[in-house]
Amino acid sequence: MTNPSPLHVAMIIGSTRRSRFGSVVAGWFAEQVTPRADMTLDVVDLRDTRLPDTLADDGEDDPEPVRALAPRLAAADAFVVVTAEYNHSFPAPLKTAIDSFVDEWRAKPIGFVSYGGMSGGLRAVEQLRLVFSELHATTIRDTVSFPICRERFDDDGTPIDTAGANAAAKGLLDQLAWWAHALRDARTARPYGL
Repeated sequence: MTNPSPLHVAMIIGSTRRSRFGSVVAGWFAEQVTPRADMTLDVVDLRDTRLPDTLADDGEDDPEPVRALAPRLAAADAFVVVTAEYNHSFPAPLKTAIDSFVDEWRAKPIGFVSYGGMSGGLRAVEQLRLVFSELHATTIRDTVSFPICRERFDDDGTPIDTAGANAAAKGLLDQLAWWAHALRDARTARPYGL
């Protein structure tokens, strides 16, 4: 039986650059989640988490920023990763954040909102799919993507093609909700085994 409580979605802003465009994209996407009664949103801005650049060795205690973020990720039923594309890949701080955790990702769905140049961040997304697959997460097929991103938003942070962008976001969120319910119910019925 499906758990009727709202899905807890953690949206991760993957770029930490000072001049990043990710805040604009994430701000718009958060507005797409907020009206939904079936979801709550936790915005995880990696720029604010202050995760260390190096990972703890086996047997070492995790640094305080990792320990502080762990419960927020563990509480999530699903994730949305907002990623830029840098040099045909995703930002290094995002990889460090992913690698700092294991169980928090397991048997949970992950959707992607990407932005960048001509590819709109899709090359970064394809690499992220490989990484999250290794962590036993389920990535959502459809994405929301903004090529030549700075030309796709007005000065108020609204997509120029509002109807198209909002429809893409709804499609992604509907798929994310389906997978999040299915996987949450499955994890509740029996622990995910490796």
